[in-house]
Amino acid sequence: MNVSFFGVRGSTPCPGPANARYGGNTACVVVERPGADPLVLDLGTGLRSFGETLPHDGSFRGSAFVTHLHWDHVQGLPFFVPILRAGACIDIYGPQPEDGRSLADAFAGFMRPPYFPVTVEQLPGQITFHELDDATVQVGDARVTARSVPHVGHTNGYRLECDDLAIAYVSDHQQPCDGSMRVVDSVLELCDGVDLLIHDAQYTVDEFTKKCDWGHCTVEYAVNVARTAGAGRLVLFHHDPAHDDEWLDCILVAAERLAGPDLEVVSAYEGLTISLG
Repeated sequence: MNVSFFGVRGSTPCPGPANARYGGNTACVVVERPGADPLVLDLGTGLRSFGETLPHDGSFRGSAFVTHLHWDHVQGLPFFVPILRAGACIDIYGPQPEDGRSLADAFAGFMRPPYFPVTVEQLPGQITFHELDDATVQVGDARVTARSVPHVGHTNGYRLECDDLAIAYVSDHQQPCDGSMRVVDSVLELCDGVDLLIHDAQYTVDEFTKKCDWGHCTVEYAVNVARTAGAGRLVLFHHDPAHDDEWLDCILVAAERLAGPDLEVVSAYEGLTISLG
């Protein structure tokens, strides 16, 4: 099982020379297994880069699991070239929006004039939307569980299980504002004993004091979630757009120091592939 990172940022794309090593695209992670269709975690601007690695002949088949509908997690869809060909198919799973609309209606709402010139219906490939709230689905030989995660608005985290391997994806996670390190049961369920935990690590402690209700967490909290849940490896993810390469290097060193020898910590960057099993 290969886990590849095509977009690792939160909030907004931030390309530029200061971010050349880690990359500036927003959230998109792809899980691939021999003989199986890919599983895509979030549809941020990194989705375009993933599409460039694939044939553009209408042969694409895959499933995507969207954590929530903030721009940085969905705006890559119309730039995913494989779905711009007739015959391609993608199933998109995600939480029902808190305003009561369907997932399909929410995508239709932001992909239309005057916000964007092309509607979802005009994309040549077949796109099927599935609302997934606190449930488990079987996609091929993979079992995918969705659970609610504290954030700003209705947000899912995901647990992927296949071939005795487990991955948890918690891209946006609101740390308690009261200074505690408590982790809600739904997140611990997702992360319990996973081989790989991909987790929000957007803020330093100083930044969190100013943005404690913005829906994210500190690196210290990410390490705490991983250690509490017994994860085998932690990937720091959803990097703040203001954090350049050197800053992220320093954050990784601090996280490794906090984690100790029993927890491996990696900082996500575009082009990183982690092989499991």
